[in-house]
Amino acid sequence: MSTDRVHAWSVELEGVHRDLVARALAEDVGAGDVTTEATIPANARGHGVLLAKSPVVIVGMPVAAAAFALMDPDVVFSARVGEGVACGPGTVIGDVRGRARALLTAERVALNFLQRLSGVATLTRQFVEASGGRIRILDTRKTTPMLRALEKYAVRMGGGTNHRFGLYDAFLIKDNHIRVAGGIASAVRRARQLRPDFKVEVEAQSLDQVDEALAAGVDILLVDNLPLDAAHEAVRRARGRAQVEISGGVTLDRIGALAETGADFVSVGALTHSAPAADISFEVEIDPS
Repeated sequence: MSTDRVHAWSVELEGVHRDLVARALAEDVGAGDVTTEATIPANARGHGVLLAKSPVVIVGMPVAAAAFALMDPDVVFSARVGEGVACGPGTVIGDVRGRARALLTAERVALNFLQRLSGVATLTRQFVEASGGRIRILDTRKTTPMLRALEKYAVRMGGGTNHRFGLYDAFLIKDNHIRVAGGIASAVRRARQLRPDFKVEVEAQSLDQVDEALAAGVDILLVDNLPLDAAHEAVRRARGRAQVEISGGVTLDRIGALAETGADFVSVGALTHSAPAADISFEVEIDPS
């Protein structure tokens, strides 16, 4: 794991992920893990390995480590693969040693986080590679409730770029805002009055709206669900006046064509709302007494 990525994790997510893991464990364990208590001696110690079973970009090892540590403060967790590193099936990505009961009780919560975040990073990496570096891959707010910070972190580790985090840190004027505000020009004017220090992004669903938004002086133009030829034309009209983001129906097989439009960004909701969980297992053995 690179130094800057370690720093980013510790500054942004340390408190966030520990609280989430504690709540996830409380949800899962409740009054106690009856199966483990019935089958595993209280004094038994064990060791386990986290194993990648498919090609994956690993993200979330500190979260997995926290799950085990909250069950056993003396657990020893060793990550063998750094955050954001791609590995193939059969790769041992981490080792865990501690009380056997704790390892077994924490297993599912640790894997749930690790598989989810690695899945987001893996899909993001696929989009980034398919783009050939010709367009920046953005995420969206279509995230799992309460997991946004972790999922957006996973997007970054996969090579993508975070869009706005929430409703408070950037303007994105969409169709409903435009309708209620009485038009694009009115909506943009009100946004400038409220926060003149923020860039203003406006969604355009037609070339007429592209022209309206450009005339209103937007900083970023979001062309949503436009046909490919119209997207090309929107980029041509915006050149030198605003950056362009493409959204709507974005798939891996379309990224190459979308990059050829010359747009600056493409936002992909699927990075977080449809990423399949990574295939990672945890195999535990009891240490000899």
